[in-house]
Amino acid sequence: MAARSAIINVIAKACYKVSRPLVRDFGEVEKLQVSRKGPGDFVSKADIRTDRILREELSFARPDFGFLTEEGEVVESQNHERQRWIIDPLDGTTNFLHGIPFFCISVALEQKGDLVAGVIYDPLRDELFYAEKGKGAYLNDRRLRVASRQHFADSVIATSLPGIAVDNAAAPMQIVTQLAGKTAAIRDLGSAALHLAYIAAGRLDGYWQNGIQAWDIAAGSIIAREAGAMVSDFKGRQAPIDGGEIVAGNGPIHRDILKAIKAAN
Repeated sequence: MAARSAIINVIAKACYKVSRPLVRDFGEVEKLQVSRKGPGDFVSKADIRTDRILREELSFARPDFGFLTEEGEVVESQNHERQRWIIDPLDGTTNFLHGIPFFCISVALEQKGDLVAGVIYDPLRDELFYAEKGKGAYLNDRRLRVASRQHFADSVIATSLPGIAVDNAAAPMQIVTQLAGKTAAIRDLGSAALHLAYIAAGRLDGYWQNGIQAWDIAAGSIIAREAGAMVSDFKGRQAPIDGGEIVAGNGPIHRDILKAIKAAN
């Protein structure tokens, strides 16, 4: 069992604290599915509250760190290392809204523009995925490695299929068309962070998505990389997390997804 560092313990403690009311809220959302009021406003309040508590906990532990969060404004770092937290308090909000049990809390630490630590916590399954740069990736203190499958036909590939908010919904579907019939399955778990965590754990073999935000993939990117995954943009470059697109997987699967994306364009 690997000893968790001080920074991982700080993030984990904050995730554990916000998870209790979040799980309770999820139980209420399931009940609201059959009510006339519906769960939308309830979920919004849960999202905002989770963000607030995470920021309070992390600020208490590291008061000079900055913030980039889905729910709040950018807060600049107050130290020379330019350290800041990148937070998605509830990744998988649509799942949460519909009572689908796939959502998580995602927190990454960036230092001078470089990701140095990440934690993804799935409160329903009590699964804590975490990594630090150069120190490997772990799930509840068990070392993670990406799957070794080499061929598309044996692989499960993930993406987030477009909804009504996507301007060009046809573009990602063209990539799906390129992959359809070539893989064991294509999945959409509804959470970018869990997609990347599952790449690290070997549960998924590959993942791609565009129209993505930094807070969706920051923690997952370092966790996947530390487990041995290739993580890039659609051209195979190690692009910044705010570039809007991502491809992840072991070497052969990552390469084949890039080929499919190129063929679709």
